[in-house]
Amino acid sequence: MDKKARGQQPIGIFDSGVGGLSVMRAIRQELPHEDILYLGDQAHIPYGPRSKAQIKAFSFGITQFLLTQGAKLIVVACNTASGAALYALRDAFPDVLFVGMEPAVKPAAETTRTGKVGVLATPTTFAGDLYASVVERFARDVSIYKSNCPGLVELIEAGALDSPEVHRILEEALSPMMDAEIDTVVLGCTHYPFVIPVIEAITGPSVRTIDPAPAIARQTIRLLSKGHMLNQQDSQGNLQLFSSSDPQKLIQFSPPSHDEETSVNRLTWNGETLCLVDGA
Repeated sequence: MDKKARGQQPIGIFDSGVGGLSVMRAIRQELPHEDILYLGDQAHIPYGPRSKAQIKAFSFGITQFLLTQGAKLIVVACNTASGAALYALRDAFPDVLFVGMEPAVKPAAETTRTGKVGVLATPTTFAGDLYASVVERFARDVSIYKSNCPGLVELIEAGALDSPEVHRILEEALSPMMDAEIDTVVLGCTHYPFVIPVIEAITGPSVRTIDPAPAIARQTIRLLSKGHMLNQQDSQGNLQLFSSSDPQKLIQFSPPSHDEETSVNRLTWNGETLCLVDGA
């Protein structure tokens, strides 16, 4: 396949649920002409408490499905899946371009004034080699304060973005960090940008919140440009949504733009393989 034809293929993006839509939005903003496949593995959400072996198996099954749908590049828009499976995915699919999520500890460490940074992420992300590597390389001289915000992903999936329970979880996570005088909060889960207004209401204007989505969009551009695989069409790119549970939840977080008709597809797991549901 020549590079022009390869450029017309879609970008594949996946997450455990709606969280990666925050990344998808940033990519669509920067690359409006690209066709996109977005897959939310809502049958297995949340990934955070699951074992690395489980998450790796899900990630391999999702990658295989996206490749059968013609994806030219795959964005692992999930910190937990990136931490558990990204290295293995690159080894298993050496000809595929992958963009993974890396907790934005580096920019936080470079810009902190107090030398104290808060990180909100899932237990699996904190336990992963990727997070440990980032901290070791870039944050040796910075104090890191961590919270895994138990229950927050499920509430965001349910659309309860401004609920009392969301406020309670974030108050419990952020208050000790504020007492320690952090000046930066790193969002180490792609679900968490959906509750940035609540986070900023708690932390106030003196604390910077780092959303990794714009950096992921820039890396996607770099890789596609380097491979001469940017889509050269003039029209708005198409968006197809896939869910292993309830596609309508994805639509609620990603309404169509203008007159765009978004295709919604229902998937089911058959062992470690994802399959389209007949009639979906």
